[in-house]
Amino acid sequence: MSADATQVGDASGVYSATTEAHEVPSGYKWTEVGVIPEDWETVPLAQLSAFITKGATPTTYGYKWEESGILFLRSECVSAEGLDLVQSMHISSPAHEALRRSAVHDGDILITITGYVGRVVLLKGLGSANINQHIARIRIVAHGVDAGYVYQFLSQRRVRRTFESITTGQAYPQISLLQVRAATVALPREPEQRAIAEALADVDELLGALEALIAKKRAIKQGAMQQLLTGKTRLPGFSVEWERKRIGDLLNYERPDRYIVHSAEYTDVGDVPVLTANKTFVLGYTDESFGVCQDLPVIIFDDFTTDSKYVTGPFKVKSSAIKLLRARHDRVSLRFVFERMQLIRFPLGDHKRYYISEYQNVELLAPDCDEQLAIASILSGMDAEISALERRRDKTRAIKQGMMQQLLTGRVRLVRPAQAEASV
Repeated sequence: MSADATQVGDASGVYSATTEAHEVPSGYKWTEVGVIPEDWETVPLAQLSAFITKGATPTTYGYKWEESGILFLRSECVSAEGLDLVQSMHISSPAHEALRRSAVHDGDILITITGYVGRVVLLKGLGSANINQHIARIRIVAHGVDAGYVYQFLSQRRVRRTFESITTGQAYPQISLLQVRAATVALPREPEQRAIAEALADVDELLGALEALIAKKRAIKQGAMQQLLTGKTRLPGFSVEWERKRIGDLLNYERPDRYIVHSAEYTDVGDVPVLTANKTFVLGYTDESFGVCQDLPVIIFDDFTTDSKYVTGPFKVKSSAIKLLRARHDRVSLRFVFERMQLIRFPLGDHKRYYISEYQNVELLAPDCDEQLAIASILSGMDAEISALERRRDKTRAIKQGMMQQLLTGRVRLVRPAQAEASV
């Protein structure tokens, strides 16, 4: 962090006059973006950026996708967790030149304008790339304006909620370039912008390191699964030959009818989660105390998607597509079977329910119960380590959100106004 950012002040102050029924602390003013310090100004993005534009699909202009070349970013690349290059593609240099109006480079801010609108990333270490029509490019050129600060300001949840509110009622969520250009940014003096951007970027760097470590641990676990769950690597002390078993030989199933939630009016917190087997997992919480599944642990398996989750706490489910799977007898480790199921590529049907007719007949090699338990213990330990890192990451994200609420509204000042004036 720069030397300018050494003074921290809390502007919680005594409230004085009111403007449009909003109480405003002394030294602050009410604006379209809320209460900000009197020495800050509000400016639309159009006045801070070069022409804000969007991209196009290269195939529309006769160009094809390439195995390598110029990086091409789709809207999926602008994720809630930052830039996701796994979702990127490539185009040729001639295609990039033809689409030069939407070329992007380091320092540019990208914002999604369709689908999940309002997701923002700041490009760093990428060099040159191009974007599609679902992304708007913001290139800060105004004197005395820090691109890192503008990025952090646009990353606020309240800014994204504002963009999302514009899309309400539309069949396909989207915002226009005019609406992006009209978005208002609250600007302190440049030294304070830099101090805020650096403080929040430090947290972003920590989050990036945590994400990388989590990804590494997941890859290590995946490698261990491939070795331990297939018998390629045996644990010391075990030599009994593995046997071929049907999933139905190892697990019993139960229909979920008595555990289906009656009302879809979920809450954000509660004692009883409503679960799905897919990536979302927890859809919300219900106050329904009846029909709660408490015969645990259990695997929930989605007949339509073949996704599964290992559940150890009470829950309800959303639909009858879920099957509840439990160990058939006490010589089966449910955790081992669950982990082994993650390596199976179940054949998908045409929106039919296949567990009873097909999936329970899928075969796999299984060791005796003692080796199952030993393998499951190792993999559970890896999961516990990953979960601890995920909790640390989530806590760090929450800390950053709190910092943003304080710093980007001027409630906490990293640079005194007098210092900011003297530095300009």
